[in-house]
This record gives sequence, C-alpha cells and structure tokens, in this order.
Amino acid sequence: MAVTRHVARKRFGQHFLTDGAMIGAIIDTIAPQPGDAMVEIGPGLGAMTLPLLARLQPLTVIELDRDLAERLRKREGLEVIESDVLKVDFAAVADAKVGPERKLRVVGNLPYNISTPILFHLLDFVERIQDQHFMLQKEVVDRMAAEPACKDYGRLSVMLQWRYQIESVLEVPPDCFDPPPKVDSAIVRMLPLTHPAAVDQDLLAQMVTAAFSQRRKLLRHSLGVWLAARGYQGNFDLQRRAEEVPVHEYLALAAELQ
Repeated sequence: MAVTRHVARKRFGQHFLTDGAMIGAIIDTIAPQPGDAMVEIGPGLGAMTLPLLARLQPLTVIELDRDLAERLRKREGLEVIESDVLKVDFAAVADAKVGPERKLRVVGNLPYNISTPILFHLLDFVERIQDQHFMLQKEVVDRMAAEPACKDYGRLSVMLQWRYQIESVLEVPPDCFDPPPKVDSAIVRMLPLTHPAAVDQDLLAQMVTAAFSQRRKLLRHSLGVWLAARGYQGNFDLQRRAEEVPVHEYLALAAELQ
C-alpha cells in the first residue's frame, strides 16, 4: 500500500528539511554519541530523526501533529511524546530517561512561529540540559547571539546569554526545505554556563522587558521609571539606550535589586 504523502501544515509552522548534504552537516555539527540522552523537538518526517537513530537509541521525540506522531511510533528505537512542546516538563523527561545524575541533549527544527516561546520554556529547565542545537530563523539566531550596540541586541540576547554560551554554527538556505520558508535559517549551539549569575529569572525578565520597551529612547524614560517604582536609589547609568548596556551590567543590576 502506498504511503500517503504528508502535506505541511501552516498552523504548525511546518517546513520539512529535505537536502541530504545539509542534513549530514547538521548531524555532524550535533555529533550524537551512543548513550546520549537526546530529545528531538518537532521531528516532522524524520529528516534528522533517522540519522540520529543510526547513531543512538533510544531517541525521544516530541511531536504535536497527530498523524506524524502515529508514523513515528512505528519506528523502532523511538519514544514518542505527542504534545505541544510548551506543555512538556523537561525535568520529568530527564528523570524518566536518565535519572537525576545525567542531563539531556536537546535538538530540533523548531517551528518558526513559536521559536521564542520554546526557547524561554526551555530556559526553565536549563539545569537539566547538557546542550541544545536548534534550526531557527537566522534573524532569531542573530538576536540570540548579538553583542551590545547593534540593532539585533535585545531582550532575547540578554535573557539567553545569562544562561548560555550561544554560537551560530551553520547557515541553511530556504531551498533546503519543502516548502521553502521565506527566510534564511541557521543552526544555533547553546551550551549552558557552568556558573551563571545568581539572579531571579522573573525579576530579570521584568527588568529587561522594561529596559527595551522604548529602545530608541534613553533608559531614564523606560527602565528609570520601572526602577523608581521599586524605590531604587542606586547609580545605574540611565543616560544610555537599552542596547548599549552589556549583559553583565543588567545582571549586576538585577543582583543589586534582589
């Protein structure tokens, strides 16, 4: 019986990787090893899944599309979690897969329409993660890895660089996908920092959101108002724009507020 061709579903942000040479390059970049506790987000038609399975088993995959999840269950060596990734408790997955003494390696071709919420969701579980390799819109990767004093530097840069070393490792053009996205893509490597600054995540998020809420104006118009409401009387320089403040200064301010 012929297998029904799966049509990419726009509501899931599906773009299936089809270029064999690029798939090989991505797998080599991830460098999976036998025994790795690996979780793949959004396996789709299995472009990355099958090469990963050839190097390690079992492999856990998280797939929201019911039809794709059903196909994946037929593949030996796969553990399928049929769920919205934003509802997945990665700490529970780690406990079930490897126990408290080991960490997960997380990979995936993330749906571009919800990539930022996924990154922030995973931030809640960073202590249980060894590394992350994701296919993302290149524009998002540029923002994640951006340095201060450039247009790409913003809330995403600060929040993620607080906990990860971030590197754009491979660019992927649209013609490597079916259907081709309207944007360039890239593979990002995210390595959790061993000794991150000890700041409250919610406080940092509120502070950085306030800082970048009016990024074209000086911080006294945005972050300054937020600090004043908290009774702050320190000497943080508010005569700058949000994009001019390096990550370590935001972290130091958050620590001072605590």
